[in-house]
Amino acid sequence: MLMVISPAKTLDYDTPPNTARHTLPDYLARSAELIAQLRELTPAAIAQLMHISDPLAALNAGRFAEWTPAFTPAVAKQAVLAFMGDVYEGMDAQAMSEAQLDWLQDHLRILSGLYGLLRPLDLMRPYRLEMGTKFANAAGKDLYAFWGDTLTEALNALLAEHDSRVLVNLASDEYFKAVKPKKLAVPVVTPVFQDLKNGQYKIISFYAKRARGLMVRYAALNSIDHPDGLRDFDLEGYQFVPAGSDEHTLLFRRDQAPG
Repeated sequence: MLMVISPAKTLDYDTPPNTARHTLPDYLARSAELIAQLRELTPAAIAQLMHISDPLAALNAGRFAEWTPAFTPAVAKQAVLAFMGDVYEGMDAQAMSEAQLDWLQDHLRILSGLYGLLRPLDLMRPYRLEMGTKFANAAGKDLYAFWGDTLTEALNALLAEHDSRVLVNLASDEYFKAVKPKKLAVPVVTPVFQDLKNGQYKIISFYAKRARGLMVRYAALNSIDHPDGLRDFDLEGYQFVPAGSDEHTLLFRRDQAPG
């Protein structure tokens, strides 16, 4: 079983990592191709391309200018510890043991506009480049064209080594579009998280993102290697709903959020 998640916009390069172990991304040469093109953009062009503020555009222009493929812990950080969005707060990898980080390394991948596919302990320099960015390149009009079948083929190869050959999709629609399900050699299972609001169960973005991270944490803490084991997921009040689930979807609901 392999899980995929999205990256986060918020980064934390100040908190010391809870492990010294690290690996290197598989597609640094491809990342360097994108960086070379991104360096040609002015901060104003970056702001327009990414729909971000001028200060944030200037920050990322500086990051692109300083980027080199020489990754060391002095200038980079393990991806699962560097990202700090809702998903990652729910996962709380910073509090995991070495054995639990081992599970993440074997069972989790992070989809990335710049790095393609990251292992949790892959060193990562700070960046901002969302997968949905319409950044024209030699392969086409956007990053989906740039990565093409690369990520799908990589996931197929990884899952061929697993006893349970199932992909659990905990990524956003924007990022999972970089994977081509019809070309996957394995089934895809997508957990869905709903909260009760005004008498109806709905997907509430903040809670759903956090729940994705909580599910990864639950799987790591319990060494789960098959989607059936995820049905017992119950962190922060969620419960499995058999009636709303099928072979491709696992539905979880809760009536009241904590706090």
